[in-house]
Amino acid sequence: MVRQPLIAATLAALTFASPVLAQSTAMQMSDSERSAFRAEVRAYLMENPEVIFEAVSEFERRNQAQQGEMDLALVEINAEAIFDDGHSWATGNLDGDITLVEFMDYRCGFCRRAQPEVLSMLEADGNIRLIIKELPILGPDSEIMSRFAVAVQQLAGDEAYGAVHDALMAWEGSVTPDDLRSIAADIGFDAEPALAAMNSPEVNQVLNENRALAQRLQISGTPTFVMGDGTGGELLRGYMPAAEMSNVVTRLRG
Repeated sequence: MVRQPLIAATLAALTFASPVLAQSTAMQMSDSERSAFRAEVRAYLMENPEVIFEAVSEFERRNQAQQGEMDLALVEINAEAIFDDGHSWATGNLDGDITLVEFMDYRCGFCRRAQPEVLSMLEADGNIRLIIKELPILGPDSEIMSRFAVAVQQLAGDEAYGAVHDALMAWEGSVTPDDLRSIAADIGFDAEPALAAMNSPEVNQVLNENRALAQRLQISGTPTFVMGDGTGGELLRGYMPAAEMSNVVTRLRG
């Protein structure tokens, strides 16, 4: 049989890009034609294996594009809960034209790695607001730390929360109530009211709202960032160095 590379390449691409259509095409063939078709596709792919990688690359590109479009829609639909939920701690330029929202976990190594990058970008830019959303997903210690931090914010205010947040981000190993008392003492406030409020309905509400929002945004890991103008923006999944985040800021500002 004389090979027809163009037909074989087209059918090979069809097989990867649209398996259902390829199967439908194959079903219209006789047994001998189907056997010849399979042999032709196999021979072409063996001689031109780069076609497989090209098809996979194109498939991933399309998936990423679709995910990006979906993420834009998810941010826009949930903009109020993301940028103005009424309870999340904010720092940086509170009147900044760009807001960076971080879903974080105190036990997350990449969250710790991201913290100096985020602070560096805020300092260098000067026109960015940062919002922190507690999302404890890495076990009991994560839960304890987040509950204590939220309770501190509710009872002692934003300044105390900021100090506790920084201390917990730098904390190594497990955490006990005595450890939390020590952190509070170093900062200069009484930990007992916050310890007593860690399982309060008010703390539960904050964490439940954060978890529900993360689920709606299809967030499965930390850190995850949302960057935008308050009405919409981009989802940035995973750790990003300051330079890459700054590029997103530039793109958003147009």
